[in-house]
Amino acid sequence: MCMMGVMARRMIATLLTASVLVTACTPSPATRTQQTSVPPSKPAPVGLDVVTVTGGLEHGWDIGFLPDDQLLVTERRGRLRLLSSADEGAEMTTVRADFSDVYDVGEGGLMGIAIHPDFAETREFTTCQTHEEDGEPKDVRLVTWRLSEDGTRARKVKPLVTGLPINPSGRHSGCRPVVTKDGALLVGTGDSADPVVPQDKTSLGGKVLRVDPETGKGLDNNPFADSDNANTRRIITYGHRNIQGIAVQPGTDRIYVSEHGPDVDDEVNLIEFGRNYGWDPSQGGTVDSYDESVPMTDRERFPNAMRPAWTTGDMTEALCGATFLSGEQWGALDGTLAVVALKGAKLILLTIGKEGNAIGRTDPPELDDEYGRLRAARTGPDGALYITTTNGDDDKLLRVTPRT
Repeated sequence: MCMMGVMARRMIATLLTASVLVTACTPSPATRTQQTSVPPSKPAPVGLDVVTVTGGLEHGWDIGFLPDDQLLVTERRGRLRLLSSADEGAEMTTVRADFSDVYDVGEGGLMGIAIHPDFAETREFTTCQTHEEDGEPKDVRLVTWRLSEDGTRARKVKPLVTGLPINPSGRHSGCRPVVTKDGALLVGTGDSADPVVPQDKTSLGGKVLRVDPETGKGLDNNPFADSDNANTRRIITYGHRNIQGIAVQPGTDRIYVSEHGPDVDDEVNLIEFGRNYGWDPSQGGTVDSYDESVPMTDRERFPNAMRPAWTTGDMTEALCGATFLSGEQWGALDGTLAVVALKGAKLILLTIGKEGNAIGRTDPPELDDEYGRLRAARTGPDGALYITTTNGDDDKLLRVTPRT
């Protein structure tokens, strides 16, 4: 996850990559090795075919599947693309939309996308984007759009949720949404590299949010639904660093998120409503700086913090998009959690056990440093895995299927 300044008035972001989950209790190197890391094992039992659906993207950030087999792809710079299909050589056009307020700096810009369940009737979808006013960073926000019938234009309907914290450098902007079967909009957010944000339940940063996709309000069965604070009512978990992927497990509806660690411990977390995930760079409010020597999951300060389902251990891959492979066509890989990596430039497949933790890992050679940095991972209506590259030059949308 690299960050670049674009104007003299804007901060130059620091090159920063993230890694896996920890269950350590203190930041010392000795204790930070106590983790739920599963090292790579034998190659995936199913070979993969990788097809380039299209090239010519610039930091493709996320993918949305429309009911007419077309696809929307967001580009971080503030551009929305419509693909005619998911077939190789699909026609790609630029959707005309006003993204002039997108704060395209570092990790920020036009990010995640979620297609509304009633899109066939409403033509509506929601994006995550960094927002500027008068050239200055204002916040990270969710914005609802309506796509024209011919797909050539998108009109801004409303800001759905505003006030997610933003860093002028764009650092730790998050922001990945997904719609669940019950119609809730889940959003994984970043902590904006602010030390107090992850543990502050009045802030929307470093959290998993669960909101109504029509109103943006927290849902009545959220864990803090009785709070007097509207932000707190939106939160289902807190104590996260920088969530980049979010996935719902078919058959169980368990929610998993992938997030960046500092110099160690990228995490995959199983989400349990109301839980603290233990990231606290403020050390309980005792320091003003963003102290990244603390553990990702600090169980000394927070004994009840939720342990990670999987962690990268004493290194980082810069985990990004996550999705579950689902369907008989995947054979032995059916039910696997697929996570892509920026720094690691690979696809990681995690076998999830009955208790919810990762019990096996494979790194398919077909996507191991073959396409560079990988950003989005989404499962399409056809059951295929779709991945975007994010190298900045002729980025691609890839379709991955099991080899037959």
